[in-house]
Amino acid sequence: MDDKLNNLKALVNEVHDINSAMALLEWDQQTNMPRGGSDDRANQLGTLSRISHVKFTSDETGELLEDLEDYGNSLEPASNDACLLKALKRLYAKKTKVPAKMVAEFADATARAQHVWEDAKEESDFKKFRPHLEKIVELRQAYAELFKPYDHIYDPLLDDYETGLKTADVQQIFSELRPQQEELIRAIAEKQKIDNSFLFNNGYDEKKQWDFGVDIISRFGYDWKHGRQDKAIHPFTTSFGLGDVRITTRIFKDNLMSGLFSSMHEAGHAIYEQGISKDLRRTPLAEGASLAMHESQSRLWENLVGRSKDFWICFYPKLKELFPSQLGNVGLDAFYRGINKVEPSLIRVESDEATYNLHIMLRLELEISLLEGKIEVKDLPEIWKNEMDSLLGVSSSNDCDGVLQDVHWSCGVFGYFPTYALGNLVSAQLWEKINDDIPGLSGQIRNADFSGLLGWLRENIHQHGAKFEPQELIKRVVGSKIDPKPYMRYLNGKFGEIYGL
Repeated sequence: MDDKLNNLKALVNEVHDINSAMALLEWDQQTNMPRGGSDDRANQLGTLSRISHVKFTSDETGELLEDLEDYGNSLEPASNDACLLKALKRLYAKKTKVPAKMVAEFADATARAQHVWEDAKEESDFKKFRPHLEKIVELRQAYAELFKPYDHIYDPLLDDYETGLKTADVQQIFSELRPQQEELIRAIAEKQKIDNSFLFNNGYDEKKQWDFGVDIISRFGYDWKHGRQDKAIHPFTTSFGLGDVRITTRIFKDNLMSGLFSSMHEAGHAIYEQGISKDLRRTPLAEGASLAMHESQSRLWENLVGRSKDFWICFYPKLKELFPSQLGNVGLDAFYRGINKVEPSLIRVESDEATYNLHIMLRLELEISLLEGKIEVKDLPEIWKNEMDSLLGVSSSNDCDGVLQDVHWSCGVFGYFPTYALGNLVSAQLWEKINDDIPGLSGQIRNADFSGLLGWLRENIHQHGAKFEPQELIKRVVGSKIDPKPYMRYLNGKFGEIYGL
């Protein structure tokens, strides 16, 4: 059995290397590649996607998995090899349903779409992007059809990012969460408005912002020997292996916190990947358990740490030193209230914690309607405006701030958006458990000591990578599956104090 297991691992290692090479090409596409290179890059990604898919779904892979099934069942269930064989069996069953031609066509279509999306966003012209999105929706519908019978057409896409979760599960969670968040927002709206105009003065030096952010995420635990930070239109994290996990951010002179919170967020993703056990490298286990679990890490560092009073007790004096003319007359309490102001807004990535999940719920509803054929791509801009007005009382006057604001659809990642809100819920579940296990955490954060927090995350979450399915991992750590109650306790407690509810 050792020979067969080693042969399977060797095959999987090669597939992982191909996928890592594609990730490098995609990172370059969004950070350095000239616009004119999009056609060549599309061809390259299409070719590599096809090679990776054909190699993994080969008869050889299937035969090895079949020969090793009894061996896998004899292993301790939580062992690396048992978890690897279980994950490979699931992946093989799913990927063998998808023709290599479709994989290559999808990679080609999305690579071409991304630069068109960038131009369309810059010009606020959805019509330029529309034919590309129509093609992507058709490809995602065709992909989902390969997995019939399903409970819902969205299920196969959601499963790509959140293994084992069904559309009905997410809708049930959101149906419980939405009215509570809407009630909180209404209560806040009746209170006196918070003035945070000091955050948007034109003149916040970009280099100072960048350096301050680098210092913060270094203290969090981001390892610069195994990563780097660059600029991108839409911040993201990518991994080319456990030894090279890169992040991007964006800096604005007239928005002090955007770049910092983006860096915190992406560093949370990257710190997760950097903490995965090296024993899992070059396999499908060398990644996060799911996108919701990944998002729990980014939101934990960005919000539960980065937007907390404890954090700014320590770091606000330094920020004031960097920007004395803008912040010199702004006290700590005013700053803390300012960065946590609740106000319905157009842009998801700039939204506050109380309204963020509603942005996600809108996107979920639109994705489901597109896949079901209930709405057409051409009608998205108008539907978006109407739904934003109904949901949050705001409406975009242009496509850039509306339907074109997110990169995700140009990448074809339908099924991804719900994991953002789910990640918020998981972050609060973990936070309650962390504070139970580390009673002095608040004081540690006030003293810029994040070692206890990072150590807890390394031990309970990071090292395991994708060994366990997400709901299983959450249950192992906190004793229950995804539950919105801790998140609402967090929101009501925090904003109840800030707004005197």
